[in-house]
Amino acid sequence: MRKINGEDLVIATHNQGKAAEIKDLLEPYISNFFTASDLNLDEPKETGSTFAENAILKAKAAAMASGKIALADDSGLSIKALGGDPGIYSARWAGPEKDFSMAMNKINDLLEDKEDRSAAFICVLALVWPDGYEEVFEGRVDGQIIWPPRGEKGFGYDPFFVPDGYEQTFAEMEPEQKHKISHRAKAFELLLKNCMDDAA
Repeated sequence: MRKINGEDLVIATHNQGKAAEIKDLLEPYISNFFTASDLNLDEPKETGSTFAENAILKAKAAAMASGKIALADDSGLSIKALGGDPGIYSARWAGPEKDFSMAMNKINDLLEDKEDRSAAFICVLALVWPDGYEEVFEGRVDGQIIWPPRGEKGFGYDPFFVPDGYEQTFAEMEPEQKHKISHRAKAFELLLKNCMDDAA
């Protein structure tokens, strides 16, 4: 796998919170960070049918436009009894107002007569170089959908997701604990191990 050796990196997102989280994880290995916002890059339409396709699409657009290595992620909640939904549309299920309380209610209603409430959070990271070379890493954490939602610490679907082996929802956990076991943490662990020198 190709290594990143202190080069500049474009974080292909306009979400400053997500950019800050990624910077924290990668700061020891990267010289300079830019976000898509910093470089006034357009957000491409997410037309892929999988997390990987959307992550690659976003990273490739940023790499080609900037001439720098770009990193993008695509993530969401996949529920077995709903055929993998909301999946790549996880954010869209919350509507333009990003009302995840409404989305969780909708999902609970759909699961009302289902015995299987198993689900997984999935995160796919795509690293794309300006010459088109790409690496993709997937992290996932399996768990169960519970009702009613619990906890105030998380965001999105965290309040009704309990990871396997735990009794707390993601929203009840301290951020440090969640970050150790989350789908994003697992994807970054693979990226660091494979593409960053001295990170093994």
